[in-house]
Amino acid sequence: MRIGITGHMNLSPETVDLVRAAISEALEEFQDGNLVGFSCLAAGADSIFAQAVLDAGGKLTVVVSSADYRDKKVDPEDQPAYDRLLSQAAEVNAMSFETGGREAYAASNDHILTSIDHLFAVWDGQLPAARGGTADAVAQAQTRGIPVTIIWPSGAKRT
Repeated sequence: MRIGITGHMNLSPETVDLVRAAISEALEEFQDGNLVGFSCLAAGADSIFAQAVLDAGGKLTVVVSSADYRDKKVDPEDQPAYDRLLSQAAEVNAMSFETGGREAYAASNDHILTSIDHLFAVWDGQLPAARGGTADAVAQAQTRGIPVTIIWPSGAKRT
């Protein structure tokens, strides 16, 4: 089973633990020895999901949205976790963008959506703010007929 992630980066500290538990629980039905998780490793939902896939014994495929993503878009305090997860990836797919931005994120989402059987969305249900965001990825998945599991535990909040 190939599962992708989309989700909010700006999760409150309390929400991180709620989301971690909810993702781990949602992955339980897919632990058949063939689990592959697709993530861009952004802070928040993406990195929580990536670690949960590895913890469940799955393989991780990372989609890097731009050549400058780590240095320009990953906060310094999140870079060690990003580097650790990237080093554990079974496969890394680098998009052709030199610089990150909405176009690169939308292309990364599209790459993930064309590669998966199911999408997990850590999403509060808010309408799309911009192309390439969580709501946009959910809408694209639904249009393509990809099953979507919405993960937004009771008490979850964004910062």
